[in-house]
Amino acid sequence: MNKILNSDKKIESALTHLADVVDQRRDAFKAGQADPKTSYTALLFSKGDDGILKKIGEEATEAVMAAKDARNSNLAADQQKLLVGEMADLWFHCLIALSQFNLRPEDVIAELDRRLGTSGIEEKAARKAAGKE
Repeated sequence: MNKILNSDKKIESALTHLADVVDQRRDAFKAGQADPKTSYTALLFSKGDDGILKKIGEEATEAVMAAKDARNSNLAADQQKLLVGEMADLWFHCLIALSQFNLRPEDVIAELDRRLGTSGIEEKAARKAAGKE
């Protein structure tokens, strides 16, 4: 079994559960059973690929800014809490994108596991050589 997943079943379970909920809400939206006026997840799916991807960019920027503030702040505990919240927002929106493209967090974990033990520099060079970057 996957080395990373073996290291922490609680994380795997939480991501899998959240992805299941997102997929259920995506399916409900597609079936006309979720209203974008009352469901944030349905609202995201109603915006399509571009809207979902734009939201990831916004959330990534907010996470970066929170990280910078956490590093430069005397209020470290409060700023760390803010950073965790921004990262949670980013992860959630990434789960929405994965669902939009019929992918799962398990696919991302499998890719991370595949890369485990490979130098990031070597892995990036291999992608570049294969024309994937």
